[in-house]
Amino acid sequence: MAPLLDDLLKVLSFQSISTDSAYEKEVKKNAEWLHQKLSGIGLNSEIYQTARHPIVLAKNEHLEGRVNVMLYGHYDVQPVDPLELWDTPPFEPTIKNDKIYARGATDNKGQHMAHLKAIEQLITEDGELPVNLTILLEGEEEIGSPNLVPFLEEHKESIPADVIIVSDTGMVAPQTGTLGYGLRGIICCEVLLDGPSGDQHSGVIGGSIANPATEIARLVSSLHEEDGRVAIEGFYDDVEPLAEWERKMWKDIPDMDEKTWLKLTGAPNLHGETGYTTSERLWARPTAEVNGIGGGYQGEGSKTVLPAKAFCKLSFRLVPNQEPDKVFENIRAHLEKYASPNVKITVQKGHGGHPYRSDPHDSFGKIAQKSLEEVFRKEPVLIREGGSIPIIGDFKKILGADTLMLGLALPDAQIHAPNENFPIENFVKGVELGKAILNNLGSMKK
Repeated sequence: MAPLLDDLLKVLSFQSISTDSAYEKEVKKNAEWLHQKLSGIGLNSEIYQTARHPIVLAKNEHLEGRVNVMLYGHYDVQPVDPLELWDTPPFEPTIKNDKIYARGATDNKGQHMAHLKAIEQLITEDGELPVNLTILLEGEEEIGSPNLVPFLEEHKESIPADVIIVSDTGMVAPQTGTLGYGLRGIICCEVLLDGPSGDQHSGVIGGSIANPATEIARLVSSLHEEDGRVAIEGFYDDVEPLAEWERKMWKDIPDMDEKTWLKLTGAPNLHGETGYTTSERLWARPTAEVNGIGGGYQGEGSKTVLPAKAFCKLSFRLVPNQEPDKVFENIRAHLEKYASPNVKITVQKGHGGHPYRSDPHDSFGKIAQKSLEEVFRKEPVLIREGGSIPIIGDFKKILGADTLMLGLALPDAQIHAPNENFPIENFVKGVELGKAILNNLGSMKK
């Protein structure tokens, strides 16, 4: 087992935190290692320096009549804070209980390294690959991929793609092959309420002017109805209803029952839009969430202050047919309507991305399902992901290809959190899956 894991353990030691410039050299080291590895197994590999972090692009010899496949992954990782909550050092990969613990173990080094190991094994065993393959590994996914779209637009003629493979999503349960065919979109914003010119005494001044902290709480409470629906006018206008086959398939998905979900999340009860199951709420219904809220004194003990400002950070997950810009205008109108006239409101638009959905029953979807069934020995589950990967939509727009999302992450992987982990079994299955999908795509006729 050790030789199979050696490369993964090596890349997990790179502190490739993309958001922090202090780690710029570590990000570059990771890219250079990948470049050397891909070159070493016989691929034509190049490093492209963007305005920030490098992109690694590698290809085999492209021949007429073969399917053009692009494999995407990212080698950058999230920061490790709070460090004191890690049981083992985040960049010293540790194996315990048949899991690898390290930052990036699941997101995304473990997942894309499984595919690279599969490619290496296929070349070793057969001398070549059965498809025309392009591998694209970027170092900026965790900061929104700001330089990837310009790169794709500049190099799209040299990146032929009939289909794209991405393993940066999840499995619904252990040993359960999962094909993702959709992603929720997203639009974010920050709301700032300004009251008095400076913090005031809550006794001397309180009761005579509006308190921005109180008003931000009222504003946040206006976002939802009692039944969990989003209360913004027009929010659901373009939402497409679930198909019956989706509702039927998702009804009995393993590990999506109430008891399991509450254990996973640590929440006391389920909550959400009335009339929908947990899986339907997660994968096919739009949401409004408060990501942060604050104002006034935050220190220990009391300070009788009436704060001058208060804020909240909001994110809205979107489903097919919802346009981020249109939804944002509805959000802005709602916030300005329900804000107190006794404070000044500023709504700042944040990042966004369109929802994505492909047809899991087309020829490529069927190949993906066949490959998953071969590896996991049972019929795979088809899901839409609750999260957002905006670049998937960009792939469709720029390269004209749909993406097969072959998730290897488990719900308890702790991605973006302390003690991120990846089961060794999932890595092994990922290698098998990587070989199966390329071999099955190679059997297709163009």
